[in-house]
Amino acid sequence: MKAVVVGGHSRNIGKTSVAASIIAATPELGWTALKITQYGHHICSTSGHTCGCVVEDPDHPFAVTRELETGTGTDTARLLQAGAREVYWVRTRSGDLELAMPSLRQLLAGRECVLFESNSILRFLQPEVYLSVLQYDVGDFKLSSRLYLDRADAFVIPLSEQDAPGWPGIDAAAIRQKPLFAVRPPSFVSEELLSFVRDKLRVPAA
Repeated sequence: MKAVVVGGHSRNIGKTSVAASIIAATPELGWTALKITQYGHHICSTSGHTCGCVVEDPDHPFAVTRELETGTGTDTARLLQAGAREVYWVRTRSGDLELAMPSLRQLLAGRECVLFESNSILRFLQPEVYLSVLQYDVGDFKLSSRLYLDRADAFVIPLSEQDAPGWPGIDAAAIRQKPLFAVRPPSFVSEELLSFVRDKLRVPAA
């Protein structure tokens, strides 16, 4: 299995847009995509509100749902619409992703190229490429993103009015030492970024 991880420092900064754009631009790779959502105190880590991602059954502390619809507007629907062959939504309590890993490994056995939208999956695997999305004008910086910042192979920067990061405790110089790929909506991808991903996966250009 060749794995690409797309993470980021906060919500609503373009992670799904970047992931979907990579999938759409490389259909020949036959992607399987997973969106991983963790929650705490019955609050969704994605929306900040109580929602359907919370798994209430104590005997089943995680849930894995296959996305079959493309028109709902959810993140998983967008990944499916982009061209992924299979898309799954993984929900688990914060800190309990390890409980889902045996099921995920079984699910993904034999898959060639897998894209994870998650930071926390890095605790359990070493992907071929980890892309961290940074939105300079968004002040929040999640703990999971801080933990794995040094493991990023490259940073993807959706262009904004602010042209330099200013997060307390984050070394801007360390960010600039890695490849930086500026992307623009609505495509959220560039030829340079695609070439970088292909090189890491060791697959030829289409």
